[in-house]
Order: sequence, then structure tokens, then C-alpha cells
Amino acid sequence: MNAATTLTPQRFLTGITTSGTPHLGNYVGSIRPSVAASLGASAQSYYFLADYHALIKCDDPARIQRSTLEIAASWLAAGLNPERVTFYRQSDIPEITELTWLLTCVTGKGVLNRAHAYKAAVDKNEAAGNDPDAEITAGLFMYPVLMGADILMFKAHKVPVGRDQIQHIEMARDMAQRFNHLYGEHLVLPEALIEESVATLPGLDGRKMSKSYDNTIPLFSSREQLKKLIAGIVTDSRAPGEAKEITGSALFQIYQAFASEAETADMRQAYADGIAWGDAKTKLFERIDQDVAPMREQYQALINDPAKIETILQAGAEKARSVATPLMRELRQAVGLRKLVAVTAPAAKPKAAKAAQPGFKQYREADGQFYFKMLSSEGKLLLQSRAYAVPKEAAQAIAALQQQGEQALAPLAEQLQPLEGVQHEEVALALRQLLAALTSP
Repeated sequence: MNAATTLTPQRFLTGITTSGTPHLGNYVGSIRPSVAASLGASAQSYYFLADYHALIKCDDPARIQRSTLEIAASWLAAGLNPERVTFYRQSDIPEITELTWLLTCVTGKGVLNRAHAYKAAVDKNEAAGNDPDAEITAGLFMYPVLMGADILMFKAHKVPVGRDQIQHIEMARDMAQRFNHLYGEHLVLPEALIEESVATLPGLDGRKMSKSYDNTIPLFSSREQLKKLIAGIVTDSRAPGEAKEITGSALFQIYQAFASEAETADMRQAYADGIAWGDAKTKLFERIDQDVAPMREQYQALINDPAKIETILQAGAEKARSVATPLMRELRQAVGLRKLVAVTAPAAKPKAAKAAQPGFKQYREADGQFYFKMLSSEGKLLLQSRAYAVPKEAAQAIAALQQQGEQALAPLAEQLQPLEGVQHEEVALALRQLLAALTSP
């Protein structure tokens, strides 16, 4: 694996859902780091307009088409060079939806039950006293599988994402591991790439900048609109001359996402010295406009020439399919979707070096806490921990289960989440299998 990594250029992949107008949060959390990554000498970069994903949350065809245009123009105006990277529209690559089905067939429903977006929708329904799955589409439920196909289709090594998207990368890794376990080593396990200081940008009201909260600042607002929106950022009631707190200040966090270390230090000192909120907002406006103004003219030119963008996307789709088509041919062969003329007799199943065993996985969620889970040899979720503050505690719990087997369940009961459809005997059997494997010669 190390040798392959050394010889193969690192592949970066990211996408933006085409359901709204790009905002500053999209820029600092995705567009800017992605463009920067594409400039690496040995990097292979893939950027896509996630219009299939948009269908999950938007049923306005005109909005999806307009958003596709705006996001494509934003990336190009921000410096993305389509000659240097693979820049494409998701729906132009039919292999992605075919791979989605192959991954669906190896992904446990229990894994998808824990997806943040689905759980949030269920929690909202239950809080309102509705059926847990009321108005939740299969598209929302299957969103992580489509995202997994987006990533695994191009064997991406690094995926720039916000912290709230880490779970999806972990799920893509699980899908790739399960597929490779069943059919051989075909898919690359991706890793999340996060800029800690700017992964999530606050909006006008202090919450995460998001179209769903209606608190965004459009990336290519006019100067006048940008100034007006920044003036509306929520601040506290501290008067001029009174020291301000940078912790929890949306204004400071947005400034920091655009400023250099020296500029950030100056603003931090200005907060301590009691800068007036109006002056702080003026400084933020000037700093953002310093970066955005040079891109704004190029963006408007592209918006006014959609045919040029369409030509670029079609060229990108051709490049993307030159990678996707051979891989899909390989995967079809691997799972048995083969031409019948080549069949003579059932192929002998290769002997496995070892029988499949239950296994543990330790991971970190978007909340910064640590968790572990145990899967059966068939990939069924048998144990799911609650949160641990430090990874060592999660590792110690795993070690206890591996070394003590069923005896460790009672002491750990408070740290294990109840799982529907999982019988105690299933868990006990899996732990006995692990214990036998550990103690066998």
C-alpha cells in the first residue's frame, strides 16, 4: 500500500450541491482549498457539480439549472483551471449511478440509519409527534451511498470537506472496505482533508452559514450588497471602548477565514482594545472585498456566457468518463455482471487465507467525540458505543471486549447504545469468535 501511494499521484475530489447560490462558507470551506490543492505539482484534482444530490433537497428545475451555472462560474472565477483538473457535472457521468447500486448492495441499512441528515430528519419528526419517517425520501436516506460513489468512482485519496461531512467519508471507507473484502482490491479508501480554522464558517446570525438557515453572504454579492449584509452580522451590546470577546464572535471568525496571521493578530488586539462594532464590520468588508473584487468581474462574464461553461463541462465529462468507464467495466466483471459467452463452468472460489471474522472500528465523529462499533463477519452492526472524550478510553473498551468477550458487556453497558434488531446471542457469538481467534495457535 505504501509503495502504491508513493507511485500514484494524490487525487483530490470535492463537489458542491447545485441547489443554491455559492456563499462565503462554500468559498472558504470548499472552493478556495480545492483550488489551492489543484495547484500541487503532483496532484490530480476532480471537481464536480453535484446536481443529482440537489434533487434530494430541491424540486425546482429552474433553480437547479441556475445554481449549476452559478457554482461553475464561481469555481472558474476563483482560479480553477479546467485544462489542469477534471471539472464535470455529476449527471454527465452515468457510471456514478451504476456504482451507487453496487455499493447499495454491500452497505448495511444500520450504517445508513446513523447518517446525520437522516437522524436529524427522524428526530425532527419525533419531536413533532409525527411518524419517524414522515416525508423522508429514499433519496435522503441513500444520500451517503451516492456520495460514496462520487468519491470511490475516481479513487480519491483526499476529500476536502467541512467537519460536519467527516461521517460521509468514514462511510465511503466502510463501503470500499466491504466491497474489497467481497470482490478483491478494487477501490481506494479515501481520507477527509480539513482546514481546522475555516472548515465551517458562521453566518449572519452566528449559526453555521447555510442556505437552510437563510443566513448566508453570497460569494459574488455586489460591493453595496456585501457591505449591507456584513452590517447585519449579529454582535453583542458591548459599547465602543469596551473589550470584545473573540470567542463566539461570528464577525471575528469570518475575518480570520480571509485574513493573514498578522491581520488576525491585529484584529484580536483591536477587540481587546474595544473596537466599535461598526468599525470592525468595515474592516471585515474591506478584507473580504480585497479577495473577492478581482474575481467578481470574471464571474459576471462567465454568467453571461453559459455556452462557454457548458463546453468546459462537456470536456470535463469526457475526461472523467475516461477514468470511470474502465473502472466500471472492472467492477462489473468483479461482481459477476459478465457476458455469458465467456462462461464454461463455475469458477472455483479461491481459498480464503482466513475465515472472515467480526471486527471493531474506532473513529471520530463531527462532534469531536470518539466512538467504536463492532460488525459481524457479514458486516452487520452488532455494537455501537456512546461518545468518549478521549480515544484511549474507546480503545480500552475495545480491548476489554476482545480479551474478555461476553464478560465485558455488563461493565460496559452504560457506554453501549441499544440497537434495534440485534439479539444478545448474536453479540455474544461474535465476541466468542473473536476470543477464539485471539487465543488460537
